[in-house]
Amino acid sequence: MSGNIAPPRRSDSLVDAPARNAVDRFASERLKPWLRLARYDRPIGSWLLMWPCQWSAALAAIAAGSTRQLPAHLALFLVGAFVMRGAGSTWNDLLDRDIDAAVERTRGRPIASGLIRRRHALVFAVLQSLVGFLVLIQFNGFAIGLGIASLGIVAVYPLMKRIMGYPQFVLGLCFAWGALMGWAALFGALAWPAAILYLGSIAWVIGYDTVYGHQDQRDDAVIGVRSTSRSFGRHSRRIIAGLYVATILLLGVAILGAGGGWPSWLGLAAFAGHLAWQVMRLDPDRPDVCLMLFRSNRDAGALLFAGLLVDALLR
Repeated sequence: MSGNIAPPRRSDSLVDAPARNAVDRFASERLKPWLRLARYDRPIGSWLLMWPCQWSAALAAIAAGSTRQLPAHLALFLVGAFVMRGAGSTWNDLLDRDIDAAVERTRGRPIASGLIRRRHALVFAVLQSLVGFLVLIQFNGFAIGLGIASLGIVAVYPLMKRIMGYPQFVLGLCFAWGALMGWAALFGALAWPAAILYLGSIAWVIGYDTVYGHQDQRDDAVIGVRSTSRSFGRHSRRIIAGLYVATILLLGVAILGAGGGWPSWLGLAAFAGHLAWQVMRLDPDRPDVCLMLFRSNRDAGALLFAGLLVDALLR
């Protein structure tokens, strides 16, 4: 991405990036805006996009009684999640550049701050999407078609906060899509355990992104951006708890349908305990606590995956 692109201005770390992240510590000043645009300084979104893929791949291996394809699928989903999260974030920032400029937490983002020009960002999004497509075509035809079908939802999600009070429901459709992909990649078709896993993952996404949205409530109210954190209002904590309960129940049904054993149930119990801890700690008026709890879902997802993976390996 060099040539006619002017060297970006030096910029400080974004306010919601983890302290001493790898991009801030090791990347050159020229590369930092691009890596920040793709969220590599804040990779939590990539992890959260990846976990439903990995859950689904491991659950499919449990149902099939074979882990022969599992290592390759896990590796492909890891790469695909990080690349497509970068492409989606670039697209989101292109559409939200004016909103981002009006919100304290996001006004330093590369497009909103003028570090990266819009046409260059669009090229960057296309290049990342092409890498994602190369990952996708490693799977069977059914999985390829299923992956392509998700692009419409990804494209319209950034617009939903302008027209509906519950845009996180659309985000859930996007970020939970991997719950279908892992199963499709192994079987070349879908079955009801994958569909139930998808529904449970949607509930999880809505819950954790509502926690995340509590950071921006005041700015969102001023500029008219809609979100579940605003729509749920004073009932937010109870609704998040309900969403997490639904997540656990639905994931349990999916594990039951796939014939999961004790490691899967142990992983689900650990995952449930983590979500319960989040609800107990949640304080919607503390942005720092909300960000910490949101980020902790990386570890929650890992707990469930560990149980599913051990279950698959013991088959």
